[in-house]
Amino acid sequence: MKIQLWKFAAVLCLVVTLTLASAGQTTATAAPAPTTLSAEEREAALKSLQATRDAFLKSIAGLSEQQWRFKPAPDRWSVAEVSEHIAVSESTLLGLVQTKFMMSPADPAKRAEVAGKDAIILERVPDRSHKAQAPEFLKPTNRWATEAELIKAFDENRKATMDYIRSTNDDLRDHFGLHPALGTLDAYQWILLISAHSERHTKQIEEVKADPNFPKE
Repeated sequence: MKIQLWKFAAVLCLVVTLTLASAGQTTATAAPAPTTLSAEEREAALKSLQATRDAFLKSIAGLSEQQWRFKPAPDRWSVAEVSEHIAVSESTLLGLVQTKFMMSPADPAKRAEVAGKDAIILERVPDRSHKAQAPEFLKPTNRWATEAELIKAFDENRKATMDYIRSTNDDLRDHFGLHPALGTLDAYQWILLISAHSERHTKQIEEVKADPNFPKE
């Protein structure tokens, strides 16, 4: 009888062990995966980021130092100052996404609140008919001594943004941040904002270049 009880106990332990292991595997398999970006969302963001990068760099290509520093009026920015604002905003906004918004708790319930804002960002932010004042920490302060240094910094930051979108598995649609003018945006929309913001200020550069007093060379 003792031998049979021992065998029974051994079999019972084995069954319990296998059952627990199976349950653990089932739980691991059933755990919801992060809501990563779709291929279409990645492509849309990358296409916009590439197009606005190219447009910005084209707008400042071949400028002389005089053209680079020309101010249409004392209270208006030069091409150099607008370019600095674009460059510093690039790294600042990406930093907000990665170190602030993605560090906050996911809140899928807010998705309805930001529905349709992708198009609003890409269409309305570049619209120069509505003026806006840059916050102090994004205003130009001559952070880069030369145009070449600024371009290098911008290009490195834009590459970092695009690499992030290309490879991230972060659930950008479930993390949110408050924009002073646009209200709540999800983290993906903040990435779209980087692109739309640079497009807006590339148009500002073209306005400076179109000034009648803009140096000929």
